[in-house]
Amino acid sequence: MPNLPSPLTTDEKKFLLAVERGDLPTVRRLLQRASKKKNYDVNCVDPLGRGAMSIAIDGENLEMLELLVIMGVKTKDSLLQAINVGFVEAVELLLEHEELVHKDGEPYSWEMVDVNTSVFTPDMTPLILAAHRNNYEILKILLDRGATLPMPHDVRCGCSECIKESDDDPLRFSRSRINQYRALASPSLIALSSSDPILTAFELSWDLRNLAFAEQESKAEYMELRRQCQQLAVSLLDQTRSSQELAVILNHDPENPPYEDGEPMQLARLELAIAYKQKKFVAHPSIQQLLASMWYEGLPGFRRKSLAQKAIDLGTIVVLFPFYCMLYMVAPNTSTGKLMRKPFMKFLIHSSSYLFFLLLLILVSQRAEIYLEEILVEMFGSVAQKLAFYEEQKKQRGNGPMILECVVGFYVLGFLWEETSEMWTEGIRKYLRNMWNFIDFMRNSLYIGVFVLRVVAYIQQRTQIAADPATACIPREEWDAFDPQLIAEGLFAAANVFSALKLVHMFSINPHLGPLQISLGRMVIDIVKFFFIYSLVLFAFACGLNQLLWYFAELERRKCYSLPGGLPDWDNHGDSCSKWRSFGNLFESSQSLFWASFGGVGIDSFDLTGIKTYTRFWGLLMFGSYSVINVIVLLNLLIAMMSNSYAMIDEHSDTEWKFARTKLWMSYFEESATLPPPFNIMPSPKHIFKLLGLRKKDQLRRMSTKRKERQEKERDYRYTAVMRCLVWRYISAMQRQSDDSPVTEDDVNEIKGEINGMRFELLDVLERNGLDVSSADTSDKTILGKKMKVWERRLLKGFHLAPVATDDEMDFLLLPPPDEDPLSRFKRIAKLAVLTSAQQKWGQVVRSACSASQIGHCNSREAFRNQQCLQKAMQEAQKLINRSPKGLSRASSPSLVSISDVTGSHIMDILNDITKDTANMDDNKSVGKGGGGVGGANLLLAACNTKSKSPSPRIPPKTTPAAPSNPASRPVTPVCPATAKLVPTLSVDPPPPKGTKSPMKQASTEGRPTPPTTLIVNEGSPRHSCIKQHAPEAPPRTKSAPDSPSSSNASTASPTESTAPSVTSPRKTVTICSPAKKLLLSPSKRFGTSATPPRSPSRTSKSPDKHKGPVGQASLPSPTNSTNAFAQFTTSQDCLIPPGSPEVRVRSRPTSPRFKPKGGWI
Repeated sequence: MPNLPSPLTTDEKKFLLAVERGDLPTVRRLLQRASKKKNYDVNCVDPLGRGAMSIAIDGENLEMLELLVIMGVKTKDSLLQAINVGFVEAVELLLEHEELVHKDGEPYSWEMVDVNTSVFTPDMTPLILAAHRNNYEILKILLDRGATLPMPHDVRCGCSECIKESDDDPLRFSRSRINQYRALASPSLIALSSSDPILTAFELSWDLRNLAFAEQESKAEYMELRRQCQQLAVSLLDQTRSSQELAVILNHDPENPPYEDGEPMQLARLELAIAYKQKKFVAHPSIQQLLASMWYEGLPGFRRKSLAQKAIDLGTIVVLFPFYCMLYMVAPNTSTGKLMRKPFMKFLIHSSSYLFFLLLLILVSQRAEIYLEEILVEMFGSVAQKLAFYEEQKKQRGNGPMILECVVGFYVLGFLWEETSEMWTEGIRKYLRNMWNFIDFMRNSLYIGVFVLRVVAYIQQRTQIAADPATACIPREEWDAFDPQLIAEGLFAAANVFSALKLVHMFSINPHLGPLQISLGRMVIDIVKFFFIYSLVLFAFACGLNQLLWYFAELERRKCYSLPGGLPDWDNHGDSCSKWRSFGNLFESSQSLFWASFGGVGIDSFDLTGIKTYTRFWGLLMFGSYSVINVIVLLNLLIAMMSNSYAMIDEHSDTEWKFARTKLWMSYFEESATLPPPFNIMPSPKHIFKLLGLRKKDQLRRMSTKRKERQEKERDYRYTAVMRCLVWRYISAMQRQSDDSPVTEDDVNEIKGEINGMRFELLDVLERNGLDVSSADTSDKTILGKKMKVWERRLLKGFHLAPVATDDEMDFLLLPPPDEDPLSRFKRIAKLAVLTSAQQKWGQVVRSACSASQIGHCNSREAFRNQQCLQKAMQEAQKLINRSPKGLSRASSPSLVSISDVTGSHIMDILNDITKDTANMDDNKSVGKGGGGVGGANLLLAACNTKSKSPSPRIPPKTTPAAPSNPASRPVTPVCPATAKLVPTLSVDPPPPKGTKSPMKQASTEGRPTPPTTLIVNEGSPRHSCIKQHAPEAPPRTKSAPDSPSSSNASTASPTESTAPSVTSPRKTVTICSPAKKLLLSPSKRFGTSATPPRSPSRTSKSPDKHKGPVGQASLPSPTNSTNAFAQFTTSQDCLIPPGSPEVRVRSRPTSPRFKPKGGWI
């Protein structure tokens, strides 16, 4: 079973709360006490698995973390937690601690955490996690310390380690690979650890692309990491500030001579970006501006000309391209020859030559040469020449190639030489990466096939003509179906199609046609995918229809071929000759269904000879099903796919077009292939000079080896300097961007925590210096954020993450361990009993579903007591409401205390003062400190019983008298119903003498016992301290001292009312519930837990003592014993309103002499 966090004890909750609040003194004392007594675990965790160190790290409290580390709290995975939240100081501290405690050969602290409850996966290391968070500062610390990152093996690796890990746990192996590549793809890690970050980003993005296709399950994550690497290269390129820096980056090639200013740019790094398909990098504005300046280098100002001027310039070059080519062949070093080497001029010359080639193809396909010869013969030829021309046209076999066909042949040879040179120069892999090279290869292959078949056909026909001259005039309709010349003509037609499609590639340079060409290329891929499914459906229905209709198609075929010699009778049975081919065999059936998608085949094709009704019905049903599936469903699916592809390309149309245009530009930036076909196959003086000077250049290179090494070092130095500048600018920009981020809730909570910790430290300093800090508020609820309040609530309520008990856990507890001690056995049995009783929880939930219970029932004893107390309090409140027809009116309610004429607002002011006084109590005050717990109640009673502004003097206590005969004069000790704890007795001013008028009606209190008066103060807090006092019947009236603090809070009465007596009934009971807000007393501070009860005041005291409580009044306990008797850590059962019985019932327990009350106490 997993080792889930166990419930916390009270001390552990206090410890975690003190850590969360930043109370260093308290945490220090608790740690010292735990180290001595071992009564609780300082490595405890809350229900969510957070320990003390994790809480300190989340609050970024470095002093608290240092204290915990020094006091020996286990770090566990705190280092990873600090890296996760970006707490740099904590990372440095924990790294130093880990280095001190770690021993070689043992696992690190974060590796010893339970795998089932750990926040991080087992393969997570500090460097990997820092790379995931892309924290530059932490990565720098780890790399400076020599931390390393394991390089993942190739996805196709077959080593024993990879095979073993994959067999043991394939999911963990795959996730570990993803985590490693996510770390490697971190921009900060690449920038800090790589000497060439751009090249590293290129290679890593290509590896991630291959991984995405190899592991389709994690394709989305790998593609996201690939985009991250691509963005890093673009971000580094954004930091370039001059053309020189850009040239150094794009022309860096470790294998070739260094680039010098003024030399033609080789753009090796840009070619590498194209090979790795870094489209955003290639389409960067800086690169595009550099390429555009290089492209139009030979024609300055061409882009700023008008459309008419551009058309004139282009038309002139197109018409004069043969002269430019011949001039370059003769004098390549002239101004015109140098202009021919410029990229844009080279493109125009090659495009003009290709357009001329397409013109030749059109002329050949239209037999323009024959028509021209016919026109010339008709206009200028003699009769004999005309007869000879017509006789020659009758000969369709054994004819040689015409002049235009020979020119096309020269072009084809030029194309072959151009493609061969490109393949030799770039390599076969780079040649195959360009998809347009496949079209060139197909075109050239078809032309070669045409040439070979024409040669074979010419030899075959000349042989037949030599044997029989009449065979030269055989018409084409009588030729063999697979005659070589007919096959050659078919291949020539296909080659013309591929030749015309090449224009699409040339038009990609246009900003309007280029994006359309990219979209077309993307749609071709969709069409290929669609035709795979389309072909399967077509083949399936073709097989079925052929098997169903083959016999009837054979009858139609016999009917067609009814002539002697097996010739078709198209004149009489032309309909049968057309129908039998529809489903005669599998190939014909497939053709028929294909053309049926475009309406080429109708239902009349099923009206075959001899077909039966049932067979025709099944044939039409199958044909209709095919039409619905392929025509309606699949064709619309193809339309949707093409629309989606176009929308995707349209979103990135600018980047895609610039990338395609850059590939076209790069093919013309090279020095080779200046002359277009067919001029490239003609020898020129340039080739001769090159052959003669080749050996001289090699000799010079061999002689300047030292110079080359010096240049290479200079090249590497320049490139390294530029890359360091780019990396520094990139990291600085990222840091500025992070600094400009808005203030978040975590930042505010961090400030609150710092203020809180400083407050606790200040209180500790003041207390150590002998100052009284008892009135300080340490509840800390006013500065906690919402998350911290939720956490505290869960911690104090005992929130625990634990599933419902399972049978496996029960079986585990039933089996005792071999070395079980008695204590462990008791714990196991107790847990087994609890689980046995809780095992039916899920069944109860299921069974109770029919009763529609939304909240369930209380299960714990404490919750049940709270519910009972709440119910009783509500009943008592309802009784008071029923007895008061007009609310809390003095005239109508017989249960109100007989007090002076004081308005309700004055009473509420007094109660508010009581609330403030009670809230300011400190639960950590020692015995003897000021602020008795009954001060608020005395204040209320003194204020309610005074008749004038001058308070009554305090009655000094005397020796304890015997029990009075009148029970009404007996002081009653209030007892909290739930806890039965003793509460100090309060004296109430006696009623006025007889004959004195009372502001209250006397009739309401005569002749019947009056229930105790209950005054409820509700300040929004569920916890109240209850004070219950029986008013004496008629003690002598006294006056309080003038300096009594009660005078400041007593309600004022008018002069006419100051002498009015107050009449009260016997056994009047005053019950005051004062809110005990923000008080948290330990059990040792609660009244009633001490062995010695509080002593009464000194009997020799003759004058009021201002320091014995907030109100100078008789029967107050001694300050040395008034240890916040009412500031108790109470639950809801302590807040009950006492019952209405005149007698106080104390929980029965053995009477001990030490619990006997002294003077003023029962």
